[in-house]
Amino acid sequence: MRMAILLPLLVILSFTSLFIGVQQLSLTDLFSLTADQKELIWISRMPRLVSLIIAGMSLSIAGLIMQQLSRNKFVSPSTSGTMEAAGLGLLVALLVFDSASMMQKMAVSFAFSLAGTFVFMQMLEKIKFKDAVFIPLVGLMFGGVLASVTTFFAYKYDLIQSVNSWMQGSFSGVLRGRYELLYISVPATIAAYLFASRFTIAGMGEEFSVNLGISYRKIVNIGLILIALISSSVILTVGSIPFLGLIIPNLVSIFRGDNLQRNLPITAVFGAIFVIGCDILSRVLIRPYELPISLIVGVFGSIIFLYLIMRRDVYAS
Repeated sequence: MRMAILLPLLVILSFTSLFIGVQQLSLTDLFSLTADQKELIWISRMPRLVSLIIAGMSLSIAGLIMQQLSRNKFVSPSTSGTMEAAGLGLLVALLVFDSASMMQKMAVSFAFSLAGTFVFMQMLEKIKFKDAVFIPLVGLMFGGVLASVTTFFAYKYDLIQSVNSWMQGSFSGVLRGRYELLYISVPATIAAYLFASRFTIAGMGEEFSVNLGISYRKIVNIGLILIALISSSVILTVGSIPFLGLIIPNLVSIFRGDNLQRNLPITAVFGAIFVIGCDILSRVLIRPYELPISLIVGVFGSIIFLYLIMRRDVYAS
C-alpha cells in the first residue's frame, strides 16, 4: 500500500465519479458543455466529489486517533457512541430552537458528540476486562441506548423523518450551498497530523506520557475534540457512515504497521478512495435509482470487521 499507487487511483475514481449519475454526461461533453451541463458539474457533481473526499479522509483519521488514544483496534466513532451522540444533539437542537440554523445544529451536535465520546472514554477506564472485542461491544451498547433515546423522542415530537435522514448516510442531497460545513473537518484533520506524535505518546498510557513531559489529559482532550468535530460535521452534512473509521486504519496498519504519523496520509487517501468507490457502487447497482452509501459501506465494513475479529494478531490492544 503505497502513496504512488493510491494517489493515481484516487484521481481515476474522482474523475469517474463526475460522470456517473441520473443525468448523462460523457467525457466528450467536456469539450462542448451546455449551460445545463456546466450547472450540473459545479452545483451537483463537483460538490459531491469534494464532500466524498473530505468525509472519507476525516472519518478515517478520526478513527485512527480514537484507536490510538483508546489503545484498541476496534474502537471508532461508530463503535463508541460518538455518532449516536451527535444524532441526539441534532434532535435536541431541533427541539430547543424553533428554526435551528446550521451553526446552531452544529454547535449542539458537537457538544453532545464530545460529551458522548468523553463518557465512553471514562467507561473505558473503568472496565477491568480490557479484551479487544469486549470494549467496542460496550461502545455499541452505549450507542444503542443513545439511538433508542433519540428515536423515542423523534417519534414523540414527530421528527423521525428528519432524524433518519441524518442517521442514514447519503450524498444524494449534496449540492453547492449545502455541504460547506464539511470544511470544518479540514483544519481538524490538519491538526491531527500536527499532534500525531503526541497522540502516539498518549496512546502508550498516562504514566509513560508524564515521564516524557507530555500532558496526558490535555492531549486526550484535544483528540476527543477533533473526533467530535469531525463526526458532528459529517453527520450534519451527509449523515452517518458506519465502520469507516474502524476498517480503514486497520487495513492500513496490516500493510504498514502502527506508526501513527507515517500512516496518517495513507489512511486519509485510502479512506477517500474507499468512500468514492462505495458511492460509485451506490449509483450504479440499481441505476437510475441510488442506494444510501451507508448501506454499501455497512455491507463491506461488516465483512471486513468480521475478518479483523478473526485475525488473532489484531487482538492486542
